[in-house]
Amino acid sequence: MSGKYKEELNRNQQLLFPPSLDEYVDKENSVRAIDDYVSLLDLKRLGFNDTSKSLSGQKSYAPQLLLKIYIYGYLNKIRSSRNLEKENARNVELMWLTAGLKPTYKTIADFRKDNPKALKQVFKEFILLCKGIGLIGGEIVGLDGAFLRANASKNTLIMKRTVDESIKQAESSIQEYLTTLEYSDEETVTNKLAKSLPKNLEKLLKKK
Repeated sequence: MSGKYKEELNRNQQLLFPPSLDEYVDKENSVRAIDDYVSLLDLKRLGFNDTSKSLSGQKSYAPQLLLKIYIYGYLNKIRSSRNLEKENARNVELMWLTAGLKPTYKTIADFRKDNPKALKQVFKEFILLCKGIGLIGGEIVGLDGAFLRANASKNTLIMKRTVDESIKQAESSIQEYLTTLEYSDEETVTNKLAKSLPKNLEKLLKKK
């Protein structure tokens, strides 16, 4: 390239001090909030199934890990388990959040199928928490302090109505997301079966 442009890094050049994965995620990144939040939860009390009971005999992925993936997917509108699997292989934020572990889309999808109510509750509480402390847009309460002191009883009603509306919006959005995930995952399985169907028919005809 011309000398007037910035030069790219040589992809094959070895670095003496390669940056750690943590250096790619700034301190204000929402994945750090997801990581901290999930670490504080008692998933058993919340009703999540124990994923350690694997039928394959292999070590399974912790429910905390799969929950982190789903919260990230909800915040970033990733609407299928297959896409969550893809993002986890190329998205630095998700790679940081999962600490390099790579569950398959089937493992991710099964976690959703096994824990619909618990997922919905955690999504709602996390979104409302983030809105309340200003981590994401749409703060629950945005009222002037002077107005609070001047008309406390009226303001209490406004605050309650605002919170109720935020909860309804969160519940609606979460339900829509989970429904989209379910539809996308079912479509993936159907397409996979459809592709294998001609081969299976061919085998059956030969046997006949």
